[in-house]
Amino acid sequence: MRILVLGGTSFVGRAIVEDALRTGAEVTLFGRGRTGTELFPELTRLIGDRDTGDYTALGTGSWDAVVDVSGYVPRHVGQAMDALGDRVGRYLFLSSHAVYRRKGVGPGSDEDTPRRPPVRDTEELTEATYGPCKVACEDDVRARYGARATIVRAGKVAGPHDPSDTFTYWVRRAARGGRVAVPADPRQPVQIIDSRDLARLVVRLLADDRPGAFHAVGPDEPVTLGGLIETCARAAGSRVEVVRVPDDALPLFFPLVRDDWATQQRSPARARAAGLPATPLEVTAADVLAWDRARGEPPLTAGFSPEEERARLARREGP
Repeated sequence: MRILVLGGTSFVGRAIVEDALRTGAEVTLFGRGRTGTELFPELTRLIGDRDTGDYTALGTGSWDAVVDVSGYVPRHVGQAMDALGDRVGRYLFLSSHAVYRRKGVGPGSDEDTPRRPPVRDTEELTEATYGPCKVACEDDVRARYGARATIVRAGKVAGPHDPSDTFTYWVRRAARGGRVAVPADPRQPVQIIDSRDLARLVVRLLADDRPGAFHAVGPDEPVTLGGLIETCARAAGSRVEVVRVPDDALPLFFPLVRDDWATQQRSPARARAAGLPATPLEVTAADVLAWDRARGEPPLTAGFSPEEERARLARREGP
């Protein structure tokens, strides 16, 4: 199978390329050539820029499938599709759970859950526009390719090479052990998907030429935020005590903390039936810990600093 991957190869794209190569696929990369340039030296790299609309490099060639991990606004997707035309078989678009409406949605919601209204008049991605822009992208891919369109709506993705620090924060913090400050109810459900499981699903959907929309969520067994921290501690061989602390003055998205619990309880049934695997959470945590230590544990951009955590714990204890 000849697969074209649109986007960087630093994290999710990297995992998809690695899994595609594992299956013997012939992979071509398209991007700005700024991330992961040392990776996959044997592969053909086509250079372009979604931001400037430079898709000239896609003017020739044909592929059995394209995986779009870089489309965030309708212009990105539209220009890529215009450049490719009918020289691709299946178009798989990597979307997000941000496409869904939040009100009136209960636990176990599936891929037919009502989505938010599409937005096409802005390219400024905020909490209010990110999901609606993804909705517009999904609609355009379906309108252009019909039964040759596949949508994968990923939840929070975790794994080695994750640039977001979201899961890495809890892995590193649990490895230190002791009293862990949690600015939320530790009973809050959490859904994360191992990047390698997401990649395996993508490649399987392409191999099976399967249309439709699919939730890429994990882990296999439901887990709470407190349970996730304890699992990370087991992976590190440490002991933790999860302590709920005041949640005031938090950033918009503190690592894995969500007010609407139903958004962390979506059904993976359709994706599981299509071949989504389930790496145990403890394995994901151990692999992230090993990767984080190998890179020297650089400062994180998410979560509490040690000083902030001590202050929160002190407030929790009171005078």
